[in-house]
Amino acid sequence: MLPFTTNEHLHVPRCCTVLYYAVTLRLRSLLRRFRQRSATGRQPLPALTAAFILLASTLPILPEETGRRGDSGRAGIAFAGEERVTIYKYVDEHGVVHLTNRPCGDGRYRVFGRFRVHDLVRTVGTRGIHSLADKYGKRHGLDPNLVEAVIAVESNYDPTAVSSAGAQGLMQIMPGTQKDLGVEAPFDPDANVEGGVRYLKSLMQRFGDTRLALAAYNAGPERVARCGGIPAIPETQNYVTKVMATYERLSRR
Repeated sequence: MLPFTTNEHLHVPRCCTVLYYAVTLRLRSLLRRFRQRSATGRQPLPALTAAFILLASTLPILPEETGRRGDSGRAGIAFAGEERVTIYKYVDEHGVVHLTNRPCGDGRYRVFGRFRVHDLVRTVGTRGIHSLADKYGKRHGLDPNLVEAVIAVESNYDPTAVSSAGAQGLMQIMPGTQKDLGVEAPFDPDANVEGGVRYLKSLMQRFGDTRLALAAYNAGPERVARCGGIPAIPETQNYVTKVMATYERLSRR
């Protein structure tokens, strides 16, 4: 039996979003090669094997160690790039590979390996993050291009980013705001974007204006409410300008 089915179906639960995009991007190339070789009567299995080895080399299996603290001077905050996630796998009777980080007691799953969050994210690139912005933007009634613009300016698409003030993840959510939003894993791209979008949506509803909502996202809603507009803070003014410019650029794609 081939290691993957040829209909490009790969079932991965939502909780493993990052690995899902990493694997599917590799498998699409893999399956195209498989079909090309099949059409010419060539043996397809070596192509499948080579592509899977390429994927494995991109996502190195790591020993069971806890993440180390970064040496960047951010006291009390673990460097997210050193965090590990355990991935479990099983292959069903149709040859479909199932991957998850939460087997939930399902005895069919076996440990596939432990991977650095940073390496998983590096494999995904901006395409997977774009998909998260699209999913949660539509779910909460925000333009996905605006969500992605905030991500681009806040973290430059780096899920492991930590600001000097302590804001974390793709949408740079402060620990206090994370608690209010119920975001327990700020370096998980899925959780961070979902929480950040909910927060941005609440600011849009409160202020009724995109620029004011962005200013509140950067400087805090109470500061925007007190001054009745964008605060006279250079950082905040530059932030709003950069996000709006990025938003306009992304909307022209």
